[in-house]
Amino acid sequence: MDTPRKVEHQQTDRGYVPVYATGVVEQPWASYSQTDHEVWDTLFKRQRELLPGRACQEFLDGVERFGLGDGGIPKFADMNKVLGAATGWELVAVEGLLPDEVFFDHLAHRRFPVSWWIRKPDQLDYLSEPDLFHDMFGHVPLLLNPVFADYMQAYGRGGMKAFALGPDALMNLTRLYWYTVEFGLINTSEGMRIYGAGIVSSKGESIYCLDSPSPNRIGFGLERVMSTRYRIDTYQQTYFVIDSFEQLFEATHPDFTPIYAKLKQAPAHAAGDVLDGDRVFTRGDRVGWATNADT
Repeated sequence: MDTPRKVEHQQTDRGYVPVYATGVVEQPWASYSQTDHEVWDTLFKRQRELLPGRACQEFLDGVERFGLGDGGIPKFADMNKVLGAATGWELVAVEGLLPDEVFFDHLAHRRFPVSWWIRKPDQLDYLSEPDLFHDMFGHVPLLLNPVFADYMQAYGRGGMKAFALGPDALMNLTRLYWYTVEFGLINTSEGMRIYGAGIVSSKGESIYCLDSPSPNRIGFGLERVMSTRYRIDTYQQTYFVIDSFEQLFEATHPDFTPIYAKLKQAPAHAAGDVLDGDRVFTRGDRVGWATNADT
């Protein structure tokens, strides 16, 4: 079997330019080098030692059920046996970042795209795009949780509708994914915990999001999240905190069409704003915040 392409963003004098893949490929497991497996093991060991007491128990349970620490890059086929039996989801290997419509279609049909390739040893602490470790370690364990798995499918279905409505609706929905699936926190009886994939796959942000006095930690509200810009180049200035995965799933029940129309009439909030009416767990001291424009 030929090794699939590794589709990465391109660096230009204006920054990174996204480059998109489209198709599904076979995971070329036999093509992974010893270095690839060592990168996985290094990243896994680092996060597995760091996350107890930081990540939510549902995530940690998922990691154990998959046996992700058994050594080397896991095989998608082995994981799909566990995942399919638990929640009916399936991992599909892709070459890189997918266009929105393609990504939404996968989620709507309970398929989660995972980049087949893993970062290089000199990229352990930062990568500008999702690789195999981010996708598999960060996202997949929570797909064993039935409520979160249903939320992800509902998000995919909503994404197909937003794509048809246009760029404004799509941006609102993208912010929901960013502040929940990627960078969400959850308030538990044991304290505040991480569930967002962008955090649990990052050593630095796993520490920063809970320990730093810099960011805001604000209670989740659907319209509040969908109208808040975000940072793609630094740690987050605001983290939104859910009370349960049931709360997150129930937020996807309404038809978003009138919400999109309402939000279109008002300016978006800056990433670091704290508003009257917010349920504020922590008001950040703003130290170290970037001052250039949000996304």
